[in-house]
Amino acid sequence: MADAAGPRDAPFETATALAAAIRSRALTASAAVAAAFDRIEALDGTLMAFCTLARDEAFARAAAIDAGIARGGAVGPLAGVPIAVKDLIATRGLRTTFGSPLYADFVPDESDVVVDRLEAAGAIVLGKTNVSEFGYGPVGHNPLFPTTRNPWNPALTSGGSSAGTAAAVASGMVPFGLGSDGGGSIRIPAALCGVVGVKASWGRVPLYPGCRDERYPGASGWESLEHIGPLSRTVADAALALDVMAGPTALDRHSIPAESAAFRIAPPETLRGLTIAFSGDLGFAAVDPEVRRIATDAALRLAAALGCRIEAVDPPIPDPQSAFEAIVALDTDREGLRRMAGERDYRFGGALGRLLAHPWSADDFTAAILARKTIANAMSRFMARFDLLLTPTTAVAAFAIDCEGPERIDGRPVLPSAWTPFSSLANLTGQPAATVPAGFTAAGLPVGLQIMGRHLGDATVLTACAAVEQLLPWRDRVPPLAVCARSADA
Repeated sequence: MADAAGPRDAPFETATALAAAIRSRALTASAAVAAAFDRIEALDGTLMAFCTLARDEAFARAAAIDAGIARGGAVGPLAGVPIAVKDLIATRGLRTTFGSPLYADFVPDESDVVVDRLEAAGAIVLGKTNVSEFGYGPVGHNPLFPTTRNPWNPALTSGGSSAGTAAAVASGMVPFGLGSDGGGSIRIPAALCGVVGVKASWGRVPLYPGCRDERYPGASGWESLEHIGPLSRTVADAALALDVMAGPTALDRHSIPAESAAFRIAPPETLRGLTIAFSGDLGFAAVDPEVRRIATDAALRLAAALGCRIEAVDPPIPDPQSAFEAIVALDTDREGLRRMAGERDYRFGGALGRLLAHPWSADDFTAAILARKTIANAMSRFMARFDLLLTPTTAVAAFAIDCEGPERIDGRPVLPSAWTPFSSLANLTGQPAATVPAGFTAAGLPVGLQIMGRHLGDATVLTACAAVEQLLPWRDRVPPLAVCARSADA
């Protein structure tokens, strides 16, 4: 029977369970891939999560994994697990468009470091998932492909810019997928689609060629803000993916040494006695009252269940949006994009169009850099008092698909960017931040709880996310569209 939060159904397969079944030969990698493509065929005509599929390549990799297992060969921790990769992340030999007509037929000659590591661990890439153009915007619009839709209500946005990955994971097409997060682009769509999304501490997960390859204007932006991370149905799957992807590489000068316990989920009782800060609006944001209530209730329940002290307090920081936008502009190859667009008589729209049209000055960028230092220092002092900072992940639940954002929040007229006030902070500071489902609105739309930790405190963040997951087991709720598809498959 359906309720306000959608039908209950058995959880989708997790990456952890799939890999175990394939290793034990209870299931073949080929069968897992076939089942995933069946779900894509059943659902993606509506959701538009994928923009490029790699069917032949995926089945070839699955057959090779099955053959290796049959021979008794070594098997990686993700043996045979089908995954999706955001179309901002390079994949060798597989079209990568960055959501832009300027790269409509681009096929990279190398994969991102994290893709190589996931494939070495046995993961099988099914295809590329839809994005906003070059990731400039928290929704899934781009001029190249149809807009991705939310599995809980296809008339609504899935968020962005990791739009397609969020929709693919939430609808059960794949157990997890890759997103990138320069200002919330993992956490925002994860929250709107009701899945887990994790941005690890700056440097833990390396990036290359994404953000670092100067040959590709647009794809080379966001360097000082960007992170790659997983979107998944469970916290355990996110931790598994991060453990495979993390660690230094000479290709990313910002990458840091791996730690064996960096993403280890501890028993929830290890959090007892921690001090938690909760802020419903960071002191400046307009937030939908229902979203605020759901996030507040989840935070209070977590603190009560674990015996943590929780304090309602706002970090002593100004709204970081103007500094964030200037840092994004500073990191963008604006001249390169203008040159490419001019050569092809192409005009940028949306957030990227506004960024390129703005008359930035060196003083704007200097002021933004200083503001970032101020915010990072203030957050460092704030986090010395608190182990975790909890907030809503977004200021609203999902809204109409054809919008950049709601025109009003809690009765107040707002700018298009106002519905994502909580996410860019962790990109400016490099702190670990994750979103975990906290509940559903009366209309049946997911609401996320954002959990931020101290610098390099990834394990504490993941443990807190896992505790919320146990306390509020929303992963057992499946979008109605996906339930219908599973029933048809049966």
